[in-house]
Amino acid sequence: MTISDDRMTALEIRAAEQEHTIEELSSQIAEQWNVIERLQRKVDVLTQRFLALEEQSAPDTPVTRPPHW
Repeated sequence: MTISDDRMTALEIRAAEQEHTIEELSSQIAEQWNVIERLQRKVDVLTQRFLALEEQSAPDTPVTRPPHW
């Protein structure tokens, strides 16, 4: 093997390692996106539940002028 063959082999190895790393990162991003979507759905459900409870517990006090007016 000559120096250029060694360099070519080293570049091929580096390219293969980078391709593997990119595939791993892509997989992790896809998993994280699924987690984010699931958490967003849970937040939406909890927000709706909170708003419903807030409506139920809110007093039906009419807006009137204070007595000193």
